[in-house]
Parts: sequence; structure tokens; C-alpha cells
Amino acid sequence: MKPPRLGHADREFFALAASAAFANPFSEERERVDRAIAAVGPSARRPETVDRMLAALAARLASLEQRDKLHLARYTGDDRRTLATALLFHHYHRCVNDMDAHIRAQLVAGDEPVAAPFSRDALGMLQQSGFSNEEATRYFGLFFQLRRAFYFIRDALIGESPSMHTLRRSLWNNVFTADVRWYDRHLWRRMEDFSTLLLGETGAGKGACAAAIGRSGFIPFDERTQRFAESFTRAFIPINLSQFPESLIESELFGHQKGAFTGAIESHDGVFARCSRHGATFLDEIGDVSVPVQIKLLQVLQERTFSPVGSHKTLRFEGRVIAATNKPLDALRAREVFREDFFYRLCSDVITVPPLRERLAECPGELDTLVAHLVRRMTDAPAPELCTLALDTLRACLPEDYRWPGNVRELEQAVRRIILTRSYTGEAVPQPEDPAARFARGIAEQTHTARDLLAGYCRQIFARHGTFEEVARRTGLDRRTARKYATLATQEQRP
Repeated sequence: MKPPRLGHADREFFALAASAAFANPFSEERERVDRAIAAVGPSARRPETVDRMLAALAARLASLEQRDKLHLARYTGDDRRTLATALLFHHYHRCVNDMDAHIRAQLVAGDEPVAAPFSRDALGMLQQSGFSNEEATRYFGLFFQLRRAFYFIRDALIGESPSMHTLRRSLWNNVFTADVRWYDRHLWRRMEDFSTLLLGETGAGKGACAAAIGRSGFIPFDERTQRFAESFTRAFIPINLSQFPESLIESELFGHQKGAFTGAIESHDGVFARCSRHGATFLDEIGDVSVPVQIKLLQVLQERTFSPVGSHKTLRFEGRVIAATNKPLDALRAREVFREDFFYRLCSDVITVPPLRERLAECPGELDTLVAHLVRRMTDAPAPELCTLALDTLRACLPEDYRWPGNVRELEQAVRRIILTRSYTGEAVPQPEDPAARFARGIAEQTHTARDLLAGYCRQIFARHGTFEEVARRTGLDRRTARKYATLATQEQRP
């Protein structure tokens, strides 16, 4: 029997639905396609647009079902691919509420995977539409991954400023690539080679970004146990490298054998050993680690192998690496304290988290949104009187151009202080000393090292003449060395 073909109107509609399914949900493109499917104008509110879009898709699929033309097995070629994507999009949205509830339940349960009884209905829907049992199980795992990524990016990174819209789009692409079709066809089990470097000031939200990425990896679903293979809470393993002394960092990263050093009374698994192939390790404050540690981390990134301290055993690391720093990497690289090869293995994707002052400059109303979010998180319920108190106090006590040096973390503590004291005067930011005055003071007080003297002198020559060639000529150094020292002094004295 000749396979049926979609009519022209159905083909165009389902192609549009496929465009929505493949679009970044935080992009303007997705909003445009949703409005086209829902047949609403740009003034329609987002929730209404999504509801009408999904209703239109359900009605079109129901029409095919009434004509006995819905089962995938009856179609071939482009029609089958287009209809399959539309069906997946439809079934995904039918179980988003159950998936959200499952995410919340897993957050409460912690590292032990909780049952997902709604999986029976979800898998049944997929199989009835013509997907094989293997396909249905994989797509159900992909559904949950998509929803986790959306949940954590949306809820942890709020704000309507342009820079926050850009940040959310970037995080989604980091998990699923710039085209989810590439991810679905080739990369859903191969993302471990894509490392991520998060840049931004202290308190801007790099940890929340890392958690959103790290909790959003693909985790297979086990139909027999009705559980996912691993809890997404266990899949994300953060470590702040600045909190450990140099002597302990390698042990925390790579683990150690019993007796490897004084005090090693038992063996210890480091973060790389504890991270599964479905997870990610977050190396916070990566700019603080020494060159020897960078070299060992480079081996993990290049060879995917490491050895515990005191052991000759080679272990394999299969997760992703996410790293973050608030340090100016250009300065660290110029000083050669952050290796170039290490940087280039970390930077598959470099995402900059915007500071709060930038967000408020773009969208002053973002302060209201953030305060309401913080108060709700503190009280587990909307508390409009506390929001009003916090906002009125901030506007009365702080100058309009206050720079929020501690970013969102400072804002959170400011709200707490206002609730306790009804006052917040902000944090004083020390003004940097003039570099020339600092250099002269160091000479007078005899506190400079020879390196400091050379760097400061090169900087002053560069400041006056503007070329590294002139610095080299006047100091007798080669141009590369002259540039290194002139740049070193400039970067180190930058606020």
C-alpha cells in the first residue's frame, strides 16, 4: 500500500511546529514561531501565546488522528521526520507539569534517584504514536533533560535585562549546542569534550550558571525501575579551589591513596573520581590554582585520565568540566601564571555573567524583580510588605549610581539587613592608588622586588611613549620581554 502523505497545509503547520521545537526557548526566534502557530500578535502575553500554540498543535494532531493518519509507521521521508518532531513536541508539553514535580521531588530527596511513575503514561503515548520502545525510552530521557535545563536556567537566572536574555540563551546553547538537531543526532552522549569557562565578578551568579549546566546533562531512564540512572543532584559536583591550601588541592581534585602523605589515614576519592559520565565537575576560582596543578588538570582535559596522589593507577574521567574565575584572565596569561594551553582546553565555550550594575543600567525595573525573588526565597511565599520595605530603603539609602560591588550576592544580604535593621548604606569601594604614585612610594619605602622595579619602569615608559618598541629600546630588553613587563604592571594595578 502506498504510504500516505501530509497535505500542504498540514506539512506547513508541522514544519512550523518543528521550528518551535528546535528553537532556543529563550530566543526571540522561539517567541516569533510560537506567535505564528498561535495566530496572535506581538502584544499577546507569553503564557497566553504558549497555551494557544499548544492548543493549535493538539487540534491539528487530533484532526490527523480522526482521519486515521497519525501513526508514524505509515509515513516515510521528510513527512515522517516532520511529523515525528511535532509529536515529540506535543508529548513533551503534555508531561511538563509531571516533570517539574519530579524535579522538585528529586531536589528534596537528594542523591538517591526517586521513582517517576508518570513515565508509564509518557512512554505509552510515545509508543502509541509509532516510536519504538528504544526510541521512546531515549526520548523520555531527552524530555527530562530539556525540562531540567529550562527549569534551572529560568528559575535560577531571573531578570529581563538584555544581558540576562543573552545569558540564558548562551546557557541553553551550552547544553544543547546552537542547533538541538545536532545534539539529538550526534552529541547527546558526547558532550564531555565540551568544557566551559564562566567569567564574571564575585557574586554575579557564576555558581548558579554552573549548576544550571551541570544539572542538565543527559541521564538515561531505566524503564524497569521507573527511575533515572542517576540523580541530577549527584551529577553536579562543585569545588571551590580557593578554599584549599596548595598542599591539599591535588588530593581534593584527584584523590589520594592511604598513606600517600602525613595524615592520609584512609584513601579518598577526589571530585573527578566521584563524577559520573552523566555529570559535570565545577572548578570554581580556577584562576587561583598554581601552574603545576594546571598541568595536571590539562592532562584530565586532554587525555581524560588522572592518577590519585600516591598511586600509579590511571583512572578515567568521563564527565564535563565547568570552570569559573573572577580574575582577569588576560592579566594572568600575560604574567604567565595561567598557561595558554590550559586556557585553550577550557574555552570550548566562554560565557560572561553580567554584573548587577550592568543589568540595572539596562533595565532599572530588574531591581524590583530580583528583590521579589529573593524575598520569596527567604519566606517561601510572596511577602509584598517586605518587598516594599526593601525597595523603599534601598532607594532612600543608596545613590542612584551605586555600583553594587558584591552584585546579586550583596543585594541578597542587603535585603536581609534591611529586614533586620531597616537600613542599608552600601559597601564602600576603595579607590585605587595612582600607579605612578604607588611605584614611587614603593621605591621610597624600599618594598619593591627587582621584578616590581622592572615592571613599574616599563609601564611608565609605555604610558609616556605608547609603544612596546620604545620600551624595549630604552630598557635594552627584547620586545617580547618588554611587552610582558609593561603589560604585567598595567594589569596588576588595574582596579
